[in-house]
Amino acid sequence: MNDFQAIADRVEIEALRGEFTDAAMMRDRPRLASLFTPDGVLRMPNIPVEQIGREAIRAGGERLQSQWDFFVQNTHPGTILLDGDTATGRAYIQELARARDGRQGLNYAVYHDRYQRTEEGWKFAERVYEVRYLDTSPLAGTAPHAAQDSGTNPADATATPAPAASFTAPATAERLERVAAALRANGFAAEILDDAAQARARINDLIPGGASVLTGASETLRLSGIDEDINAGGQYDAIRPRILALDRATDADEIRRLAAGPEFVVNSVAAVTATGSLVLASGSGSQLPANAGGAAHAVWIIGAQKVVPDLSTALRRVEEHALPLESARAQAVYGRPSAVNRLLILNAEPHPGRGTVLLLREAIGY
Repeated sequence: MNDFQAIADRVEIEALRGEFTDAAMMRDRPRLASLFTPDGVLRMPNIPVEQIGREAIRAGGERLQSQWDFFVQNTHPGTILLDGDTATGRAYIQELARARDGRQGLNYAVYHDRYQRTEEGWKFAERVYEVRYLDTSPLAGTAPHAAQDSGTNPADATATPAPAASFTAPATAERLERVAAALRANGFAAEILDDAAQARARINDLIPGGASVLTGASETLRLSGIDEDINAGGQYDAIRPRILALDRATDADEIRRLAAGPEFVVNSVAAVTATGSLVLASGSGSQLPANAGGAAHAVWIIGAQKVVPDLSTALRRVEEHALPLESARAQAVYGRPSAVNRLLILNAEPHPGRGTVLLLREAIGY
């Protein structure tokens, strides 16, 4: 190979790497997939993802980008080692991203590449993504939404900022299935229902008539009608009306006893993680003992927007999303804001059959 050919090869490979980033930024997944050999491989062990072949790379990329609120990738030149019609190299990556479920962050990574000369020019035979630094702190910036899809006319883009990290988008059906599987692995019974109406009907199946039932202070229960069914329907020994009828100053011990050990507690949560943990928050903490284990049985009804990837994101959802909404409600009802004074994290249910999670395909509550 002469020097001119080597220079030309290096320029073409560098252009290939730039084309990859451009296709990713423009959300042009067919073009991105075409940059690989027909049996090319894209591996991202951190997700984890292994896509083999152009169709898998295209389809996998489209699934990934459907989760983005925004995504920015910069590629910096790295090494290229030529060896006839093959080559190896590295490209250095900086990315900013925010997903629709609130995940966000900055990372620095390396693509470890193998290249192949073809009749169409140099192509990726393999790209392996290795994260070297990850910062999941909330991103201060925003991005326009008008140019999300490939082929968007730049003139149509507006300066309207995207909202702050959104915790309101429902999880996909596939994601709900994964969460349900994780909950079951952690000892919870988990069901996926279409909507609050189905959950309302399911409560009647799960709780026998006459059972003592405590409901949590939950917008999900209120909006679904479950709160009214339990506390005003006459079918159960409803604990909350009995507590409200007592004097907090003179009957504090009786209130604590009633709240701590009902037969059933019915509540929602602030977040459920992809690893199968439930996160509840409270200002007073009065409803937490029953959820933690005081009640013989627990049922949690959870809207699809409450699914988050991990506990750190769950805690951010509590502080950044649920607390402001609950504070506004508390201010209007009680004349004072709420606070996250108590947190309960249920990582597993050690007593088989005690805890049931009803995951809804719709968003409801905070």
